[in-house]
Amino acid sequence: MSPPLVRLRRLVRGGRSDAPGPVVDVLGRIGLVGYGVVHLLVAWLSVEVALGVPDLAPDADGAVGAVHRTPGGVFALVLAASGLLAFALWQLVAAAIGFRWVSDGERVRKRVGAVSKAIAMSTLAGVVVSYVLRTGGQGAGGVPQLAAGVLGLPAGRLLLGLVAAVILVIAGTMTYTGVRRTFMGDLDVHRLGPAARRAIELAGSVGTLSRALALAVVGLLVGTAALFADPSRAGGLDAALRALGAVGPLGAMAPWLLVVVAIGFGAFGLFCFADAATRRA
Repeated sequence: MSPPLVRLRRLVRGGRSDAPGPVVDVLGRIGLVGYGVVHLLVAWLSVEVALGVPDLAPDADGAVGAVHRTPGGVFALVLAASGLLAFALWQLVAAAIGFRWVSDGERVRKRVGAVSKAIAMSTLAGVVVSYVLRTGGQGAGGVPQLAAGVLGLPAGRLLLGLVAAVILVIAGTMTYTGVRRTFMGDLDVHRLGPAARRAIELAGSVGTLSRALALAVVGLLVGTAALFADPSRAGGLDAALRALGAVGPLGAMAPWLLVVVAIGFGAFGLFCFADAATRRA
């Protein structure tokens, strides 16, 4: 084992979490709080869409844009971006040498999940940085534009179909996590009372399942774009949530499905605060 890796292992084992040092640990927890705030704002924007109130897009771009326009918003976004990148680093370290309290397949699953978290946090950090630099977010046309680029490649429809399949697999793993509530194993909640633990578990489960549903719709939209070779059919979280509020098996009651999903996003936002306070992986 190389000396740098040995030092990294010692650094991780000497801290309260799998973060490589106290600075990354603190910044990562700040990033988790920012992640929670984004989900709370997405939940609020989604409710406005369900009620027919024209406003910002119910996705990360819209949420970050709302923060950017508040007094002190730029400073808050700079701090959030730093925290998100620190948490991404934390998760990459956890994926490499963390999750010491589990073994075999469970450890592999958690390490794969840590890589997914790192990608998600880095992506959101990119959205935040784009607003701080006044270049704007990805925007509503971002996913269709990316889909058009993929479709323009050799075997583009197949590649886009594979992307859709990966998104659906991730949504499936999130559903497993939400149902089995395996996320509780990453938290240090032994000092909390039973009621607090149940509240955290419920918020995390409801929030994860709501996010899984929205991500599954994104996967279906991307898959439809691949099937018909039409990038305009693809869409990100904004399009997925608007689709939930417009069509579905509930007919005229479909906007209430969006409200239910929005409540789930809000629950996940609250869970992120508890996650920031108790995370060990």
